[in-house]
Amino acid sequence: MAKILMIISAADTLVLADGTPYPTGYWAEEVAASHRVLVEAGHQVDIATPGGVRPTVDPVSLDERGGVDPANSAALKAYLESIKAELETPLDLAAVDGVDYEALYVPGGHAPMADLVDNRELGALLVQAESQGKIIAALCHGVGGLLSAERADGTFLFSGRTLTGFTDAEEREGGVGDAAPWLVESRLAERGAVLKTGPNWSDTVVVDGNLITGQNPRSSVATATHVVAALKAA
Repeated sequence: MAKILMIISAADTLVLADGTPYPTGYWAEEVAASHRVLVEAGHQVDIATPGGVRPTVDPVSLDERGGVDPANSAALKAYLESIKAELETPLDLAAVDGVDYEALYVPGGHAPMADLVDNRELGALLVQAESQGKIIAALCHGVGGLLSAERADGTFLFSGRTLTGFTDAEEREGGVGDAAPWLVESRLAERGAVLKTGPNWSDTVVVDGNLITGQNPRSSVATATHVVAALKAA
C-alpha cells in the first residue's frame, strides 16, 4: 500500500478576465472517480487543501451543464458522501510533510486556477517530489497547479517535460471561454512545457517518466489507473 496525497483546491470563486466573480470548485468526477480507483487498488489517499479549508464541489459538475446525466450525478454524489468526513476535514497543505507520500495527485475544476497555480506550499511539495523521483499526477485544470513549481533560478520545474491538460479549445467550447483569466494549455506552453493533447473531450493521458497528466474529466479513471500502475512498478 502506498500513501497518496490528493491536493484539492479550496477556492469557490474564480475571478474572470473582466473582474466578474465566477462560482466554482473542484470537479466532482475528477475527485470521486480518481479517489475510488486509487483506494480500490489498496492505497491510502489523504486529502489536503490550502489552509485546510473544506473544498467546494462545483455544482456544474453534478448536472447537465457539465454534461453529467442524472444517473452519473447520483453516483458521484453518493461517492462524495461516502468520503464526506475526509472532505470536511482536509489536511492543511502547509503542514504536510511530503516525505510521507509516494505520490501527489492534483484534480481539477476551475478552482485550481484561483489558489493552486501560485501556491508556495504546493510548489515546494512538487519540487521535493520531483527531486526524489516520486509520482506526480495532475488532471484537467489541476495541471495548472504544476505552474507553482519553480527551480531555484526561477524557471518552471516542468519546462521541457511532455504533458497534457485542459486545452484552450475545450475551455472555449465547454469552459468559461474567452472570459477565462488565462488558459491552462497556453500558460504551460509559455513556461516551456511540451503539450501533447488529444481531440476535445477525449480520454487522453500523457506519461513522461514520473509525471502523469490527464486532459479533462473524462481522463479521470485513466489518470488514476496510470498512477496505480506506476506505483506497482516502482
